[in-house]
Amino acid sequence: MFKRFFFIFVLISAFLSAFAAEIKNAKYVFLFIGDGMSLPQRMAAENYVKSIGEPDLAMNALAEQAITFTRSNDSLITDSAASATAIACGEKTDNHFVGVTPKGERLESVAEAAKKAGKKVGIVTSVTLNHATPAGFYAHNTNRSSEYEIALDLIGSNFDYFGGGGIARHKDEKAKSYKGDIYDLAREKGYEVFVGAKEFEKIPEGCKKTIAVENKGGALPYFIDNQKTTRLADFTKKGIELLDNPKGFFMMVEGGKIDWMCHANDAATTIMEILELDSAIKVALDFAKKHPLQTLIVVTGDHETGGLTLGFAGTGYKLYPERLKNQTCSLDSFKSRVKDGVKKGKIAEFDDARELLENSFGLKFTDDKNDPMRLKSAERDELKKAFDRLKENPDSSDFANCALRIFNNKCGIAWTSNAHTALPVATSASGANAQMFRGMIDNTQISKNLKKVVGKQK
Repeated sequence: MFKRFFFIFVLISAFLSAFAAEIKNAKYVFLFIGDGMSLPQRMAAENYVKSIGEPDLAMNALAEQAITFTRSNDSLITDSAASATAIACGEKTDNHFVGVTPKGERLESVAEAAKKAGKKVGIVTSVTLNHATPAGFYAHNTNRSSEYEIALDLIGSNFDYFGGGGIARHKDEKAKSYKGDIYDLAREKGYEVFVGAKEFEKIPEGCKKTIAVENKGGALPYFIDNQKTTRLADFTKKGIELLDNPKGFFMMVEGGKIDWMCHANDAATTIMEILELDSAIKVALDFAKKHPLQTLIVVTGDHETGGLTLGFAGTGYKLYPERLKNQTCSLDSFKSRVKDGVKKGKIAEFDDARELLENSFGLKFTDDKNDPMRLKSAERDELKKAFDRLKENPDSSDFANCALRIFNNKCGIAWTSNAHTALPVATSASGANAQMFRGMIDNTQISKNLKKVVGKQK
């Protein structure tokens, strides 16, 4: 009996040793994070592209898949700061904390570990560079809202490339630690700064430490509203050009505005933001084709936002993702157009809003009962009441939110919340060591796995 157990023990040990031996350094490591992106969001985007005859999502076609738990140290429902810390540093912390333990002790992120190992490091996001998720990879603060201090950590990180949205509160003179405009301080630290599409095109080859932003203090415009400006895929491609070197690189790319539109319950804009992130993933996959044995690509979400459901009682067992194409602008843009129209007197009565509703959401004021976008009498009444409230208060969001909800429901989509939920997310991977991302894992395991492959300190 003892010999039998001993033999089994030897076999298991040999298997574990063989598995451990398979884990080797990856020269190039990409980590993509869809903020607020869980399985419902990914499948909504997948169903949408299938319905309009476009290629499937690259992120859903990666070889390895893992269901990933997201809770923070102090709550089953995490915020982005705590989840980013878990993904980046491999340890749980409290909501609102970034890059530190619940006691405020400094944690090391995988990006910092990669830098110590001699790799170049890049951080790219569609939101501001000192927002919670990117901050998890370089900042150490007990308050994610301390944006100026986090920006100081950004330039103190000595990372090689920051790209995407600008730096919020970069000239916050009310900050206790104010030392000057962050961009000026960054230049003093040896960074070259490029603002806007024209300057982005002029970034020279071999540029060492680089900050390239679409605008100084805000996020990228929503993809549905403006596809002509510099987009996430462009920043990712530029990152590869600037970071590639004999020791390799680590790059984190965040689709941050997925979360914003999930908070707003805007399904169509959310999907377009996911497709933008997927375009950046395709850039990495094209790069990986040239370095198949040296590149690891990981895609995950930090949490689910909005309680998105692919199904609505009013449409029964039917889902109509193709109808989402009727939406031509983000909820934010629609709100601005309505507010501007009311204040300028262009939209004085409910009938004046008909054209805007049709152009923005494809909602029809028709008697044709066969038209799926036809507004029923009850829906018209609901919109009319919301519009009356808008006339009393032009800053009210009731009318825009009402129109969006009716539109979502006609597509077979509903939401349960305007906040985060405790749903797990999907983590996908391909390339070198991708087998580490299988089964059901905690989000801290992402960092632990990545730290094993970014290489030992130089």
